[in-house]
Amino acid sequence: MKDIEMCSCTFCGKPQKAARKLIASPNGDAFICDDCIRICSDIIKEESMKVKVFKDLVIPSPKDIKKALDGYVIGQEQAKKVLSVAVFNHYKRINYNYHNKINASKKSKENTQDKNILELEKSNVLMIGPTGSGKTLLVKTLAKILDVPFACADATTLTEAGYVGEDVENVLLKLIQNADYDIEKAERGIIYIDEIDKLARKSENRSLTRDVGGEGVQQALLKIIESTIASVPPQGGRKHPHQEMLQIDTTNILFICGGAFVGLDDIIHKRMSASSIGFNANIKNSEEKAKIDYSKDVQPDDLIKFGLIPEFVGRLPIITGLDNLDDKVLQRILVEPKNSLIKQYKQLFRLDGFDIDFDDEAIAYISQKAIDLKTGARGIRTIMETKMLELMFDLPDPKVYGKIIITRDFIEKGSAPILIKRETEENQEKKAV
Repeated sequence: MKDIEMCSCTFCGKPQKAARKLIASPNGDAFICDDCIRICSDIIKEESMKVKVFKDLVIPSPKDIKKALDGYVIGQEQAKKVLSVAVFNHYKRINYNYHNKINASKKSKENTQDKNILELEKSNVLMIGPTGSGKTLLVKTLAKILDVPFACADATTLTEAGYVGEDVENVLLKLIQNADYDIEKAERGIIYIDEIDKLARKSENRSLTRDVGGEGVQQALLKIIESTIASVPPQGGRKHPHQEMLQIDTTNILFICGGAFVGLDDIIHKRMSASSIGFNANIKNSEEKAKIDYSKDVQPDDLIKFGLIPEFVGRLPIITGLDNLDDKVLQRILVEPKNSLIKQYKQLFRLDGFDIDFDDEAIAYISQKAIDLKTGARGIRTIMETKMLELMFDLPDPKVYGKIIITRDFIEKGSAPILIKRETEENQEKKAV
C-alpha cells in the first residue's frame, strides 16, 4: 500500500495535506477526498429527487384530444370531454411537480426553502357504462393519441397475493412489457382495469371470511393506484424470495377503472327520491332512472353501498358515465370511425380483388339486431362475422365479378348478395365518358 501522506485524490488531484480526509479504496490503489465525497453525495441526492419530465411528449390541448377521439369513438360526448381534460391535467401535473422538485433541490443547496410549494396530486378516473359502450376503446385511443404505453387488465382475474389467480402486480408487468421493458417509459403510461364493479363486496357489512377476489383485491390495489414503488416479477406469476424484481414507481401512472355497475342506478334513484312522499312519489320512477347522469348524480356513498370500499372510492375522484348506444349511433359506428368495421371489410375484400358496399337498409338492420343482443357495439362484430362467413368462404370469381353489394336480405335471410360483373363496370365507365 502506498504511503497515505504521499497520495492525492484520484478524482480532483488534491494532495493529502490539502484535504481534511482522504479515503483509500479496499486495495489501496485509489483515493477520494472529503470534498469529492460531498459532491458525489449531492449528485446522488439530485438524481434521487428527479421525476421524469416528458420533454418528448407534446401534450395536446383537451379540445385537440377530444377531436382525435372523435375520429375513432362515435357518441359519448361527455365522457370524451371528461377524459380529455383528465389526461391533459395528469401529464401537465407531472411536469409541474418535476419543476417544483428541481427548484426545491436548488434552494436546499442554497439553504433557502419555499414552504408555499404546492404539490399536485394524481386524479384517477372511474368510467361507468354498459357493456359495449366504448370504455376500453376510449382508453386505448387516448394512449394511442398521446403515444404512451397502455395496459388493460380484467379485475375478475385478480386475487390477493398467495391465492390462486393473478397478483395485482401483474397489471404493472403488462405495462412494462408493452413499454419494451423501458421502466421510465412505463412510469408515464396508462392502465385500464375493466370489470372493476365485479370486485364489489356482496353486502355493506364486512365479512368474517376472506373475500380474495373482491374486497381483498380492492385493498391490494390501493397503494398501486395511488403511489408506491412496486416490485414486479419480470416473468410474471407468483413472487418468491429468491427472484430478481423490477422496481416501478406508480406515482405518474394514470389508472382508469371501468365497469357496468348494474344496479347502481337503483341505489342513486332510491337516494334521490327518498324525500318524495305522497300519491305521486313513484309515478316518474322509470323516467327518473333513465335520466340519471353518473357524472353528476353519483356520490361516493352510492359506490360504497354498491360494494366498493371507501379507501378505493377515494382514489378515483373523477367519475364519468357512458350512455347506452341507440340504433342511430350504432349505424354511425358501423360507417364513420377511421377503423370502422365496414371500412375493415372493404379493405379485406379489396385484397381479394373486390369492391364491396353495404346498402342503407343492411346497415340499419345490423344496428337494430345489435341492440337486440344487448351487448352494445360488440354485437355489431358478432353479427357481421356470422353473416359474412359464408361469403368469405365461397367468394365469386374475381375475374368475372368486380363488385359485391350487401343487402338487408343477405343479412336477414341469407339471400345471395348483388354481384356486379366487371364488363358491366367497364361499359358504365364508357357511357359516363
